[in-house]
Amino acid sequence: MQHIISIGDFDRDAIDRLLDHAGQIDKKQFDAHALEGKILAVLFFEPSTRTRLSFESAIARLGGTSVSVGSMEACSMAKGETLADTIRVVSGYADAIVIRHPREGAARLAAEFSTVPVINAGDGAGQHPSQTLLDLYTIRQSMPIDGTDVALIGDLRYGRTAHSLASALSLYDVRLHTLCPTGLELPATLAERLAEKGMEIIAHDSIDEIIGDMDVLYVTRIQRERFPDSASYFNVTSSYRISPELLAGAKDNLIVLHPLPRVDEIDPRVDASPHAKYFEQSHNGVPVRMAMLMQVMQ
Repeated sequence: MQHIISIGDFDRDAIDRLLDHAGQIDKKQFDAHALEGKILAVLFFEPSTRTRLSFESAIARLGGTSVSVGSMEACSMAKGETLADTIRVVSGYADAIVIRHPREGAARLAAEFSTVPVINAGDGAGQHPSQTLLDLYTIRQSMPIDGTDVALIGDLRYGRTAHSLASALSLYDVRLHTLCPTGLELPATLAERLAEKGMEIIAHDSIDEIIGDMDVLYVTRIQRERFPDSASYFNVTSSYRISPELLAGAKDNLIVLHPLPRVDEIDPRVDASPHAKYFEQSHNGVPVRMAMLMQVMQ
């Protein structure tokens, strides 16, 4: 049995093999009956569009089926049942579990009590390994990962997608640039781990000073709820908005990624730009998650 709880569960070779497999799937080179008869339990206790639907699409495309719980209110946890007991029960109904939960560490707890593989689809401010794998896959479609300059922009303190991606990029020869509001920097413990691995991390105050040097802009939503008032929030968001005017100074090969949903951090006019890859990134969730399911369920 193999769980996928953190991107740290993979070394570089394992990531590259999975992404190679996703590439084959993307070219329709896969067995549409590979997981026939298999059942995936989809336990999402936080809102989701892309992650949930892409996992459900992934299992369906491989011949399997899914059963789901869409909220805590829709299951016995609303009656006081513990997450551990819920997992014990659900793992008796399915061949694997994919779980999203608002509490950091919930997926690892689930893995301790499950008798089937568990995939973490996001746990609070912790990890989001499937998102990171599709992020890396999307970068690889445009350029080799090694040798790139990648900018993480937005809420880097609470953003689990940023945490997972930064950890994965430390396995490659990447210079990491950060741009975020004061107080929303990468957690110190994570930054220390990345530095110990030899990763160069460069903090910046303005996107204008780096736009001409970046290969990847990874933009995340700045969470309004973290700010004391609306004025403070809007002052910050205006500083991190990606616009066609800003991208006029970018490299030709720059790609703009976003885990979505976006609010106003990317101007909708950017959608028509060749730099915009965030909708392709979202599409890539299906082949990548198909590869993940085949890895843990076959």
